[in-house]
Amino acid sequence: MTILLCLFLVLLLTLSSIILKKIKNSKFNLPPSPSSLPIIGNLHHLAGLPHRCFHKLSIKYGPVVLLRLGFVPVVVISSSEAAEAVLKTHDLDCCSRPKTVGTGKLSYGFKDITFAPYGSYWREVRKLAVNELFSLKKVQSFRYIREEEVEFVVKKMSESALKQSSVDLSKTFFSLTASIICRVALGQNFHESGFIIDQDRIEELVTESAEALGTFTFSDFFPGGLGRFVDWLFRRHKRINKVFEELDTFYQHVIDDHLKPEGRKNPDIVSLMLDMIDKHGNADSFKLDMDNLKAIVMDVFLAGIDTSAVTMIWAMTELVRNPRVMKKAQESIRTTLGHNRERITEEDLDKVDYLKLVIKETFRLHPALPFIVPRETMSHIKIQGYDIPPKTQIQLNVWTIGRDPNRWTDPEDFIPERFSNSSVDFRGQHFELLPFGSGRRICPGMPMAIATVELGLMNLLYFFDWKLPDGMKIEDIDMEEAGNISIVKKLPLQLVPVEHY
Repeated sequence: MTILLCLFLVLLLTLSSIILKKIKNSKFNLPPSPSSLPIIGNLHHLAGLPHRCFHKLSIKYGPVVLLRLGFVPVVVISSSEAAEAVLKTHDLDCCSRPKTVGTGKLSYGFKDITFAPYGSYWREVRKLAVNELFSLKKVQSFRYIREEEVEFVVKKMSESALKQSSVDLSKTFFSLTASIICRVALGQNFHESGFIIDQDRIEELVTESAEALGTFTFSDFFPGGLGRFVDWLFRRHKRINKVFEELDTFYQHVIDDHLKPEGRKNPDIVSLMLDMIDKHGNADSFKLDMDNLKAIVMDVFLAGIDTSAVTMIWAMTELVRNPRVMKKAQESIRTTLGHNRERITEEDLDKVDYLKLVIKETFRLHPALPFIVPRETMSHIKIQGYDIPPKTQIQLNVWTIGRDPNRWTDPEDFIPERFSNSSVDFRGQHFELLPFGSGRRICPGMPMAIATVELGLMNLLYFFDWKLPDGMKIEDIDMEEAGNISIVKKLPLQLVPVEHY
């Protein structure tokens, strides 16, 4: 075994030297790069959370930086101007996806929407998703589910308010989004007996799945059999396979329930997908099967639960850290909607302008995904005068772009009013605010996510005042981050709800 490992390292060193020599002799005007090491390239620079590591590199080397992670060239984009060049000017040239072990496994061989490479399959499945699964009409048809689930949370908060006990809002928001997505996507209700999987396990499974998607494997950064050998040696695929098997069993159970005679009683996403399989299953041009269904459900299940919950956690954290903003948000909602309301619905969402500013500011300071899903160039392009060859991975650090002092005044401060007289929005047309991405690969689930976040926050701010537990002070709130793909508050957000009369 030792001899094989030594041989592997020698081969890697040889290949690394060849690649480095080619890069140095290149006639291209490549972006600036930090110092690299044989074999690993710039991997040694990634100590800590990647978005913060890349942020530090952008300060030193500029908004377009070339890294070599193992043998994979990666260009990190850290300014709105460079982001616009990637997402608008060269959108078609760099709208494919890099293939990794984790994304390939959980997407059933890239049969989903998020991680599928650009091509005819992706175009067809994206079109089906946008027209049939995530259209505005379809999102509105699930409105009653979001309203019922938020009402359930308000009821639970009222019980805690009577006891004057603190609540774990991090857990509350994950439970809320998981309840909504399980009903919308899977037709499964947390609150009914016989639910397939324990509610606490859902949250754990989402977290483990995100870790699996972001897990480093040697195969992702080193060529062919050599990388696979080291992964086998250190059992790097074990966690990915374990979470995949549990998710697959979960999805299959849901599908089996839908295939029963009474199974498709609700118009959830699994029912819609099964109808599509019936329609397209035998088509010559475009076929769908159960793996396609599971892969697309994976997109909805993981992204829909995680990102919306993370956004609400950061929004409430910043509000409690900024009492002026909290008070203004609550007074704005209560004055606009009137006092003594027993119920708030999605019809009220367009009336609360200041809340929308709070959410925009949350997207700016705390994007749930600090990097939008990586892209890969399909042809040679130029970004701000630098040559970017084909098969280069593009990482857009939207966390850094949202804190760019050249774009934002007092960028580290939570100031929703900065958007009051600004046309900047998060729907993909303004490249200084990109929580959902832009261009062809913009997140198709954006309308669903926005409705969930707005309704959830509006209810909690209308019905309750909030205070810190056990004599805790604002300066005691821990803002440390955790995660690898989505970035959440490391310590749960504990607050005491006080019913507002």
